[in-house]
Amino acid sequence: MVEYFLRLALLLPLLGLLIWGSLRLTRYLQTRLNTAQGSGQSVQLVQTSLIAPGLKLAVIRFHDREILVGCSRQGLVRLGEAEANRSDGPD
Repeated sequence: MVEYFLRLALLLPLLGLLIWGSLRLTRYLQTRLNTAQGSGQSVQLVQTSLIAPGLKLAVIRFHDREILVGCSRQGLVRLGEAEANRSDGPD
């Protein structure tokens, strides 16, 4: 029984360290991939609104057009499209 608790005392911190390390590595790789793509992206998420659980509206900017998209668990549906208003963007 004592051997079990000794193994548990050794392996639990080791497991916690592995989980923490994998989370840190994931965060590092995500930020690295996002900065590698940089400003060359032609798609930008402008705004999202939660309509109901599992249902969202999203405005996506793509090649100087703003596209209204309905998002559900089944997929995406394009609801509308308009010229992009550049005055409110980060550019």
